[in-house]
Amino acid sequence: MPMRAIAVSGGLVAGLIVGVPAAAAEPVCTSEISPKIAKRLSGEIRSALRGRSGTISVALYDRERHLSCWVGASRRYDSASTVKVTIVAALLRSAQKRGLTAREKSLARAAITRSDNNATSALWSQLGRARIQRLLDLAGMKSTRLGPGGLWGLTQITAHDELRLLMLLTRKDTAKYKEKVLTARSRRYLLGLMHSVTPSQRWGTPAGVPKGVSVHVKNGWLPRRTHGWRVHSLGTFDGRKRDYMLVVLTHGNSSMSYGIRSIERVAHAAHSALNPETSARFLRSPVEEISDGSAPFEPVDGW
Repeated sequence: MPMRAIAVSGGLVAGLIVGVPAAAAEPVCTSEISPKIAKRLSGEIRSALRGRSGTISVALYDRERHLSCWVGASRRYDSASTVKVTIVAALLRSAQKRGLTAREKSLARAAITRSDNNATSALWSQLGRARIQRLLDLAGMKSTRLGPGGLWGLTQITAHDELRLLMLLTRKDTAKYKEKVLTARSRRYLLGLMHSVTPSQRWGTPAGVPKGVSVHVKNGWLPRRTHGWRVHSLGTFDGRKRDYMLVVLTHGNSSMSYGIRSIERVAHAAHSALNPETSARFLRSPVEEISDGSAPFEPVDGW
């Protein structure tokens, strides 16, 4: 499979850049600082993907270990509700000089913590495509394509671009180019919303995270006539000397639950490998098979 260096937040990491069905996916994890952990994690992600039907992409970066993992990082997916992180980031950038209004704070909180679609549509309309595209450009999210018209849930995203966004949000320094995109205050604000997501929507990448590690998450779940269920999860994790991000995007799932199980197998492998000295919690909560409503309903065969 073709490989090349991919620039991520000022560094270069090696990874797979072509989207592939899960059955053929070959994750690659690299780390000059922790090569043994990278090798173990690569094998565990490979095992987590084995036997899965449909398509899956994974992007992971551990800042402390300079460890990265990629599989299918350039494949595009309908974003579903994960795009709400991008929309709120664009809102924060547009309001950095004047501050958020009470209305904007309410809309941002609803969009992220409850995945409220009306709030997201209001922000999408208020910002306009140009301001959201400007955020994408500044963040280096070159492969992301905004959804047509008001269909923000059909924005095309990649695991590579979503990881770039998470890395931007979690940087602790105040490098000039970071401040140009989002100030440290704005980044903390958005991470705080992701930390406060309602419990029923905290599935996916947090699965298996050990105690003492703080979780910030945003998920998306959308059935469409083609590619079945899209089920995605974005997560950042810090504390206990940990600082890493994980993106898992999927489609071709027969059900929402199947997509969640696939994501959580990858997540559990990642948390276990990156936190070998702690016991992981892997609690799966039942979910209701209902679309997140981020795009018009389309019946799916067999659903």
